[in-house]
Amino acid sequence: MNVLLVAIMVVFGIAAILCVVRIIRGPSILDRTVASDVLLTEVMCVLGADMALNGHTRNIPVMLIIAAVSVFGSISVARYVARRDNTTS
Repeated sequence: MNVLLVAIMVVFGIAAILCVVRIIRGPSILDRTVASDVLLTEVMCVLGADMALNGHTRNIPVMLIIAAVSVFGSISVARYVARRDNTTS
């Protein structure tokens, strides 16, 4: 079981590093938004795995807040990009 946990932590760590690199390098705001959504989803998966392994439900409110921030952030960026595209045409 410990080997499996270490493997999972390594995979999540590499994915988080790659998401942060994509957030920093871009090249567009949509790439950064998708990378931040993936990073927030990964954080939610880690919190869910922690709840499953330790048998508690204390992280559910945190997961709900993370999901709300992710959805509202994506919607606001999409509206910004759509408005910007309409003004240039």
